[in-house]
Amino acid sequence: MQLRLITVGQKMPSWVEQGYKEYARRFPRDFPLELVEVPAVKRGKNADIARLTDKEGEAMLSHISSGDWVIALDVKGKQLSTPQLAAQIEHWQLHHPSVVFLVGGPEGVAPACLQRANQKISLSSLTFPHPLVRVLIAESLYRAWSVTVNHPYHRE
Repeated sequence: MQLRLITVGQKMPSWVEQGYKEYARRFPRDFPLELVEVPAVKRGKNADIARLTDKEGEAMLSHISSGDWVIALDVKGKQLSTPQLAAQIEHWQLHHPSVVFLVGGPEGVAPACLQRANQKISLSSLTFPHPLVRVLIAESLYRAWSVTVNHPYHRE
């Protein structure tokens, strides 16, 4: 199974890159986590935010294949516990060889991406800066994977 994290934004602060890489490198070779960054559209003072978000969404969708199982990270999505996410991983491993997570920019995931998504998941009802989300989802996925293989990383 392959996991891909498609995010809006490039040139992240070093702490974001280091945090993401730390968790991504922990995944086993047969369960890799790949990061795909699409450029954030520059936001000016009088920017048409809906149009910019749509453009970012188009860029995200260009990295998705028809057979991918797509999960949008959205504040209105379903919140999962670690054991529930672990159960989802086990389900995906059986039924979906390629799973894609979408992380939008400052305004969230584009409507077209939400429409394409097979699932919508929320990390929390709190609002997080979008660069931090890539670290949180990498850690959450690693933790949930560790539950599926009885790795001691996760402790209840």
